Amino acid sequence: MNVLFVCKQNAGRSQMAHALYERRGGNARSAGTSPAPHVHPEVVELMPELADRVPKKLDTADAEWADIVVTMGCGDACPVIPGQRYVDWELQDPAGQDVETVRKICDEIERRVSDLPL
Repeated sequence: MNVLFVCKQNAGRSQMAHALYERRGGNARSAGTSPAPHVHPEVVELMPELADRVPKKLDTADAEWADIVVTMGCGDACPVIPGQRYVDWELQDPAGQDVETVRKICDEIERRVSDLPL
C-alpha cells in the first residue's frame, strides 16, 4: 500500500505521519502545497530523525503513485485524482506549539497511522 500524506507546508503533520507509517513498514511519501524551507523545529525536537528531511512540493505524480492520499489541512489545493482513496484528518498544526502539544498531535497521528493498511 502506498500512502501519501499531505499538509500545507510538509513541515510538521505530514512529515510525522510519513515517518510513523514507514516505522510500521509501509511505503509512504509526504508533500505540501506550499512547502516550508525546513521541518518545524518543534517537530524535530520530538522526532530528531526528521532533522534532515526537506519539505517537498506536492505534484500530481505523488497523488498518482498513492493508493491512499491522507490530507491534513490543505483544502482545495490538494489535487484530486479520480479513483484514488482520500482521507482527511483534521489535526492541529504543530508549528509554534510547545513540546507537550506537539507530543499530543504526534500521538494522535500515530493512532491514526496505525489504522491504515500496510
